[in-house]
Amino acid sequence: MSEEDCGVFVDWAQLGETTKPSTPAKLDLKDLKTQARQGQWSRDHALRCQAYRHLIQAIPCRTVTPDAEVYRDLMGATATKKPASAYPLPEFVDNSPVPRYALKAEAVVSVHRVLSCVAGQFPDISHCPALPAIAALLLHFSSNEAQCFEHVSRMLACNEPGRRLLDQTYLAYQSSCMTFGDLANKYCPAAHKLVVGTAHDVLEVYSDWQRWVLGDLPYAHAARVLDVFLVEGYKVLYRVALALLKFYRKHKAAAAAGGQPPQQPPQQDSVVVRDDIQAFVQNIGASVTAEKLLEKAFSIRLFSRKEITLLQLANERSLQQKGITVKQKRRNVQLALNPDTFSSEIVSAKEMRDIWSWIPERFALCQPQLLFTTATHGCSLNRFYSHCEGYEPSMLLIRTTEGEVCGAFLSTDWEERKRGGNKLSFFGTGECFVFRMKPEMERYEWVVIRHPELASAVKTSSQEEEGEVGGQNSGGSSSLQQPDRPLGELSPFLSARHFNLNSRNTSMFMAGNFDSIIVGGGEGNALYIDSELNHGRTGRCTTFDNPPLCAESFQVALLEAWGFQDAMAPE
Repeated sequence: MSEEDCGVFVDWAQLGETTKPSTPAKLDLKDLKTQARQGQWSRDHALRCQAYRHLIQAIPCRTVTPDAEVYRDLMGATATKKPASAYPLPEFVDNSPVPRYALKAEAVVSVHRVLSCVAGQFPDISHCPALPAIAALLLHFSSNEAQCFEHVSRMLACNEPGRRLLDQTYLAYQSSCMTFGDLANKYCPAAHKLVVGTAHDVLEVYSDWQRWVLGDLPYAHAARVLDVFLVEGYKVLYRVALALLKFYRKHKAAAAAGGQPPQQPPQQDSVVVRDDIQAFVQNIGASVTAEKLLEKAFSIRLFSRKEITLLQLANERSLQQKGITVKQKRRNVQLALNPDTFSSEIVSAKEMRDIWSWIPERFALCQPQLLFTTATHGCSLNRFYSHCEGYEPSMLLIRTTEGEVCGAFLSTDWEERKRGGNKLSFFGTGECFVFRMKPEMERYEWVVIRHPELASAVKTSSQEEEGEVGGQNSGGSSSLQQPDRPLGELSPFLSARHFNLNSRNTSMFMAGNFDSIIVGGGEGNALYIDSELNHGRTGRCTTFDNPPLCAESFQVALLEAWGFQDAMAPE
C-alpha cells in the first residue's frame, strides 16, 4: 500500500493535518501492545494503516474466507455513482447507522457497499450492530473498498479458540449486555447505582454499551480504542465502556455541583437515560482526551479474558433456557417491581428494587417470588428448608426487634447442605453477598472480588479443579468443603475454584444443618440464625470482611426468603 493510497476516503478538512504522514514510516513489529496503548500509530496515518493490515492479516480465519478478489468480482473494482440508499444496510446491524468519522461523503456509500457484500458472503450473521462502525473505521485505513471488505471479513471469520472479536448473533449480543451489567455492578457501583436510580429498565440502557464505544465516540477516541482492540481483543470494549460509565457519573456529579438539579427525576423512561449517555459520549472530546479515556479503562482491575468469557457463557445459557435466542420484543421486567402486586413486610418495593440491582444480570428477566415468611409459615427451620429447596438462587431478608434490616443473596440451592451429611458443611459460590438496609444500604461482596490480591494464579490442572476449596471453621471442629460443580457452570464470580486462595476461609459462603443456618465463615459469621428462627448473631467474617450487619446479637422479628421467578414463563 503506497503512501498516496493511505487515507483516500478521509476528508482531511474535517480531520485536520495532524495525523497525515510527513515522512515514510516503517512499522516496528516488536511489542505492538505497547505501541497501541501508547498511541504511537495515531501520530502517523500511514503507520496506522500498516499496523492494522499486519494485525488483521495475522487473525486466524476459516479456511474459506472471502478476500479482496471476491469483492472485486461481485461489486466491481471501483465505486459506482449510486447513492447509499441503493445499498441498504443489512437487517443484522439492527438499524445502527454508519458513523461519519471524518470520511468523505461518498465514502459512506462505500461502507454501505462493503456491508452489502458482507451480508451476501456471511449468511450466518444474524445480529451484529457494531459492524457499521467497524467498517467505517477500517475504511479510513484502506486503499480501496475491496481491502476494507477483506479486513472486515477476516474479523468476522476469526476461528481462534477462545478469541472473540465481534458478536454475530442476538444471543451473543444480548448476553454481552448482561455481562456488561454484571461488570458495571461489580466495578462501577456508583455509576451503576445512578443508572438504576434513574432508568426503569437498566438492561435497556446497557444494551447500548457497544454503541458507546463503536459508533458514539468521536473519531480520535474510537481510533485509539481500535488500536488496542485489534491487539488485545474483545475485553478492551468492556474496559472502555466501563470507563465511559465512570466518566458519565462524574459528569452528572459535576453538573449537580454547578447548580443544576442534583439528580434526574427518578424512574425516567429508559430511552431518556440512553439518550443522555449517548449525548455525553458523543461530546466527550470536550472534557476527556482519548489518552485519558484509555488510562481510565486500563486502571480498572478486571478478571482475565477467560473469566469474562465464562461469565458470558453463563448469561448465554440463562437466555437459552428462557428461549431467547433471536431478537424479539422483551417484556419490560428488568428491575421493574409492580408496587401494586409486590408485598413484603420487611422492605418496600423501592428498597427491593435497589437490592435487585445488585444481583447478577442473568436474573434480569426474573421477578421476586416470596418463598417463606415466618409470619405465615411459622418459626421452623425445617419448614424454611422445605419451602426454599429447589430454588437457586434465593434471598434472605431479616428484620430485628429493634427495627434493623439486613439480609443475604444466596447463590445456591439449600438442598446442597445435604451433601455434608450431619456435618455443618459450607457450599455456595462467590456470587453470594450480604447487605444491610438500615440505617443505610450497603453491600458486602466476596472478599476476593474486592481484593483480588487474595487470589493468585487460576488453577489449571484437573486435580486442582476437582480439589477441596473449603477449610476449617473458626473452632476447627469440622471440615467444610465446597461441593463439586461442573466447570461449564462457572463464571468469574461463581466459584472459588478459579483461584488459589491464600486463606481457605474465604470460600465459606453458606451452610446449614438441623439446628442453624450460616452465611459467611472463617473468623466469625456474617449471619447466624438458630433453629427456631428467632435468635441470631452477626459479626465480621473472613468471607465478606463485613462489619456487623445489625446488633451483634439480635432477636428476629420477621424473616422472609425470596426466590427468582422467571418472568418469561407462561402464567
